[in-house]
Amino acid sequence: MAVHDAMDVLSGKWKISIISSICYYSKRRFSDILNDVDGISNKMLSKELKELELNKLINRTVLETQPISVQYQLTEYGMTLKKIINNLTDWGLEHRKFITGK
Repeated sequence: MAVHDAMDVLSGKWKISIISSICYYSKRRFSDILNDVDGISNKMLSKELKELELNKLINRTVLETQPISVQYQLTEYGMTLKKIINNLTDWGLEHRKFITGK
């Protein structure tokens, strides 16, 4: 059941990439995440960020700039995913070497 619960929160094409972007840079604006996550639309990014916020993995902060911008940051709870993101990164690099032989 625990794996099912985790996958329910993190599943989909975009969530891990969004979390990775925020995790790597600590704080990210909407447009930064949009540029980091190749192929995601504005509407889908907005939807995914709302879901991550509902699951208490990220905080959304409205900045008093002109024009107004929004910044996202992992919550303390969301930071518990950092180890998983780092492990996925390491595994992905090794997998690429294994498959390509480089």
